[in-house]
Amino acid sequence: MTAAALRSHLSHFAGTPNASRLAAAALCLFAVVGCNSGEGGREFISVGTAPIGGVFYTVGSAVCDVINEAQGDLGWRVSAESTGGSMENIRLLSQGKLQFAMSNSSITYFAVRGEEGWEETHATQSVMTLFPNVAQFVVPAASEIQSIADLKGKRVYLGPEGAGFEYFVRPILEAHGLTLDEIDARYGSQQSAVDLLGDGAVDAAMIGGGIPSPALSQIAQANPVRLVPFDEEAQAKLIADYPFFEAATIPGGTYDGLDEDFAGLNVGSAHLVTDASVDEEMVYQFTKLVWENRAKIAERHRAARAITEKNVVRKSGVPFHPGAIRFYEEAGLWTAE
Repeated sequence: MTAAALRSHLSHFAGTPNASRLAAAALCLFAVVGCNSGEGGREFISVGTAPIGGVFYTVGSAVCDVINEAQGDLGWRVSAESTGGSMENIRLLSQGKLQFAMSNSSITYFAVRGEEGWEETHATQSVMTLFPNVAQFVVPAASEIQSIADLKGKRVYLGPEGAGFEYFVRPILEAHGLTLDEIDARYGSQQSAVDLLGDGAVDAAMIGGGIPSPALSQIAQANPVRLVPFDEEAQAKLIADYPFFEAATIPGGTYDGLDEDFAGLNVGSAHLVTDASVDEEMVYQFTKLVWENRAKIAERHRAARAITEKNVVRKSGVPFHPGAIRFYEEAGLWTAE
């Protein structure tokens, strides 16, 4: 609605009590939030992240800050929203309450298919693959647990309840001959994992995220620990069966007391997503800004160093938005494969 149209509409209230105050307030509101009018106002863009303190929130906030600084005359106001994480972000995108969001690609994979507990398919599309989410089971160095199969019946920390970590934990366990019901699953924050494992309240903890993981660094500094190895055949099958799984080596020396390279697993790269209904030009410009300012984003969090030519178009079983594809084609990053 233009300012002139708003004045015309308000003329119908002339002569009513408080009419002048109503008109003045409405016109002031128009001047502040006329973001979709194209008359010099801002367009507000919300980016869903995760709870404050995690890598998703930090990287998502960095993306928003850099876009606000580098957008030129687009007229955007981009803000990072603290949310419950991937699952909530996907639902909020579908409801039109977010324009972009962070998500774990293993969770998005099942959401777009309406599988594994998702009651309907979601039209979520990828904008950019960001960084690997490397996860592993950690146990005290003196633990009797030597393999993932040994987790049967044990108290195992799996992450924040409701965050959706089961979407990658379940296939990992099944590939090693276990079901989720055969472990005593415990939930909480990353800090909870540090405390629970240190106090002996759990037997093992699944710790994931970018490398190095702050939580695993803290655990290794406090007490001697080991990483439980993946069975080679099981790991190969996971990578073959699910496009979001891939091998990831944790270099020796990354964590205190863990001096040998560890054959880990990327359990679903973090990626930036949107809904299929979001305007193609908006997605094109957003993708372009993130890519061209990736070094500035990485200055705010080193996980963003993984925003490289090889990684950004990495396929994870989730279709890319046409606006993102258009930019990648122009930049020479997109191939038919």
